[in-house]
Amino acid sequence: MAAPKKGRRPTGAQGRPGRALAIILIAMVALTAGMFLSKQTTPRLGIDLAGGTSITLKAKSEPGKPDAINETNMNTAVGIIERRVNGLGVSEAEVQTQGRDHIIVNIPKGTNEQQAREQVGTTAQLYFRPVLAFADGSPAAPEGTQSPSPSASGSGAPKAGDGKSSPSATPSSSATSQGRALSEALKAPNAPSPSPSASESKKADDKAPTPSGSASATPPSADEQAAKTLQDDFAKLDCTNEEQRAAAGKGAKPEDPMLACGQRGTAWGKWVLGPAQVNGQDVKDAKGVIDPQRGAWIVTMQFTDKGADKFAKITGELATKQAPQNQFAIVLDGQVISDPSVSQALTGGNAEISGGFTQQSAQDLGNMLSYGALPLSFSEDSVTTVTAALGGEQLKAGLIAGAIGLLLVVIYLLVYYRGLAFVAIVSLLVSAILTYTIMALLGKGIGFALNLPAVCGAIVAIGITADSFIVYFERIRDEIREGRTLRPAVERAWPRARRTILVSDFVSFLAAAVLFIVTVGKVQGFAFTLGLTTLLDVVVVFLFTKPVMTLLARTKFFASGHPWSGLDPKRLGAKPPLRRSRRTGSAPAPVDAKEA
Repeated sequence: MAAPKKGRRPTGAQGRPGRALAIILIAMVALTAGMFLSKQTTPRLGIDLAGGTSITLKAKSEPGKPDAINETNMNTAVGIIERRVNGLGVSEAEVQTQGRDHIIVNIPKGTNEQQAREQVGTTAQLYFRPVLAFADGSPAAPEGTQSPSPSASGSGAPKAGDGKSSPSATPSSSATSQGRALSEALKAPNAPSPSPSASESKKADDKAPTPSGSASATPPSADEQAAKTLQDDFAKLDCTNEEQRAAAGKGAKPEDPMLACGQRGTAWGKWVLGPAQVNGQDVKDAKGVIDPQRGAWIVTMQFTDKGADKFAKITGELATKQAPQNQFAIVLDGQVISDPSVSQALTGGNAEISGGFTQQSAQDLGNMLSYGALPLSFSEDSVTTVTAALGGEQLKAGLIAGAIGLLLVVIYLLVYYRGLAFVAIVSLLVSAILTYTIMALLGKGIGFALNLPAVCGAIVAIGITADSFIVYFERIRDEIREGRTLRPAVERAWPRARRTILVSDFVSFLAAAVLFIVTVGKVQGFAFTLGLTTLLDVVVVFLFTKPVMTLLARTKFFASGHPWSGLDPKRLGAKPPLRRSRRTGSAPAPVDAKEA
C-alpha cells in the first residue's frame, strides 16, 4: 500500500507572519529615530514651496568670437552651473535656458543660497601662469615689494614653500631688470636667451662707433617695446580701484603676458604674469579639505596625465629662479587667487594649494576647479526673490484634493469591503509613515527637496497602493466563492495576487524611471516620488498586508464570515463545499446456469 503524499506547505509562510511584521516595525522605528537624530523632522521644500532666489544670467559677446553664443555652449553652461550649485548641497536647484542668450537659475532658500549665488555666474577660466613681477596694489607702491604668499606642494614631494614671507626684491630692482624679464616672457618658448633691455642696448650702441664715425641709437625691438608698455601699465595699475581691477588683463590671450590683481589677506596686490603653462582643463579633480597636520584649510588638486607633465615641467623651471619669479599664479577669471612659490619640480600628478584659506573659500575653489570653466562669460541681468505664497496656496489646494481623494477611497473600502477596509487603511498609514520619514532623511542626505510635482506623485501613489490591496482582497473572495474557508483561501489567493501586484508595480516603477531619466527640473520630482512610493507599496504588501491577513484569518470574526467582515460566503454567493464523489463500479451480470 502506497504511503499518502504530504501536502505542500502553503506559500506565504502561514505559520510565521509575526516575523514579517517585526521586520517592518523595526524599519519604521529605525527610520523615525534616524529622522529625529538628524534633526530633519520635515522634508526639505523646493523653491516653489519654500521660496528662494531666481537669477537671470545673460551671455556676453566676446571680441573675436561672434558665434560663441550658440545652443551648444549654452547647454554646456547650464550643465556646469547645475553641477556647481548642486555640488554645494543646494537642493533642487533649477537651471535652464531662456531664449537665445539667457539662463535662469532658481536657488531654493537654504543655508548655501548665498554661496551658490556667488558661483553661478563665475566663468571659472583657470590658468597657471609664472610670476614675472609683483607689487602692492597701489600705483605708488615700490616695484618688487613682496608679502607672504601661499605655498604649493606636490604628491610625494616636500612642500615647495615654507609658508613664510617670500624673499623681497631688493630696492635696486630697476625698470631695466623688469623690462628684461618681460621681454623674455614675450619670446617663444624655444627662443634663445633673453636680449638686453632697450635702455641697455642704447647704452651699448652709444659706446660703439658706427661705420660713419658717429654714434646712433639702435631702435628697440617689438618685444622690448611691448615689455616697456606692459611695465608702464603695471606701474600705473591701481588694484584698489574696482574698475581698474575688472579691466586688468581683460581680453588677454593664454599665450600672452598679462596684468592681474588679487588679494593677499586683506590687502590688494598686482602682478605681471607670463604666458599660461597649465589651464583648468588639465585639472581632473579638486576639493577643499583640512590639513590634519597644520589644521588649516587647503585645496588638493589631481591633474590629468597631460596636465601632470605640464605642471612638473613648469614647476621644475620655476624652482631654479629667484623670487618672485619662482612663483606661479593661479588665475581665475583674470584675478589671482593664489601665488605659491616652488623650490623643486612637483611630480606625481597631485598638488595642493595652501595659505590663507577659510573653509568656504577652499571649498568654493575646489568646487569650481572640479566642474570646469564656463564656455561663455555671463552677467547678472536680474536677481529676484521668490516668495512661497503662491506655492503655498497651490500646495494647500493639492493637499485638499489629496485629502478628498483619500476620503473617497476610504468610504469605498468601508462600503464594499467592510472589515477588510481596516487592513487597507492601516496599510496606507504604514506606507505614509515610511514615505514621510524616507523623504525627510533624503532631504538631509542627498538634498532631495519636495516640490509641487513631487506632492502630486505622492497623491497618485495612494491609488497605486490601494489597488494592490484590492487585488489581494478580490483573490481571497474568489477562493471563498469556490467554497473554501478563509484560512486556506488567504494562502491560496496570495500567489495569484502576488504575481499581479508585482507586474503592476514593475510597470509603474519602469514608467517613473524612464520619466526621471528623460526629463529635467520639477518633473523629476514627480518621477522620483512615484518610483519611491511604488517600491514602498511592494514592501508594505509583502511585509504588512499579507501577514496581517494571515493573522486575521485565525480570528472568529473573519473566519466565521461575519456579515461585517467583508468575507460573508452568503453575500459573496459561495458554492457549497467541494466534495470528491467516489465512482462506484457496476456489478457483474449473473451467469445463466444454462449458459454455464
